[in-house]
Amino acid sequence: MRAHLEEERLRDGGEGRLTREAWKIFQIMAEFVRGYEKLASVEPCVSIFGSARLDVGHPWYQKAQEIAEKLSNAGFSVISGGGPGVMEAANKGAFRGTGYSIGLNIELPHEQHANPYQDISLSFEHFYSRKVMFMKYAAAYVVMPGGFGTLDELAECLTLVQTGKTRKMPIILVESGFWKGLIDWWRDSLLAAGTIHPEDLDLITLIDDTDEVVSAIFNHYEKRGFAPSAAETEALLNL
Repeated sequence: MRAHLEEERLRDGGEGRLTREAWKIFQIMAEFVRGYEKLASVEPCVSIFGSARLDVGHPWYQKAQEIAEKLSNAGFSVISGGGPGVMEAANKGAFRGTGYSIGLNIELPHEQHANPYQDISLSFEHFYSRKVMFMKYAAAYVVMPGGFGTLDELAECLTLVQTGKTRKMPIILVESGFWKGLIDWWRDSLLAAGTIHPEDLDLITLIDDTDEVVSAIFNHYEKRGFAPSAAETEALLNL
């Protein structure tokens, strides 16, 4: 068996493959360094997530654009995934406002293409380094309806806040009708099974009105300011 595995290792590239994977570390490091250098000076930011598959005429596209423009005019930079759909709407709204419009673009074999409404545009090959940039510099998360990618980003936000790996901040789900079934499942299945605590459900807020989204973020920080505390800064270094 061992001889067979060794033969297979040599056939598949063996040490050459290991060398390629080791050098890949430097590409990953470069993505982190570029992200840190570009985003460290544009706080406070709000990350907006949502479907790439909505066109400009869709009501959710229009709502995402409106939220982003209001956030931008309120003094926030807006971070999106840099692509089409809700990502484009978020960048377009922020671009029309006074804050920075930031796109964290991902290289995909299909579907993703960069939208033209980005003051700061970064390109990533790896989802995980891109995801760190979404989370590390956000003062709030606004989650529009979306698919698997949006659910992945939502789960990441919830996990980091729940576990204390990042500071507690608003996680706002927009379009309550879309999210109701998921929240009911969390309550009826996860909470009932004891896999989450009752207070974990308080980590999210359902809001449909665009002005209320902005107000909820300001209300959260009213008594403490947007800058992270010393303890939160230390936690963010280890994100």
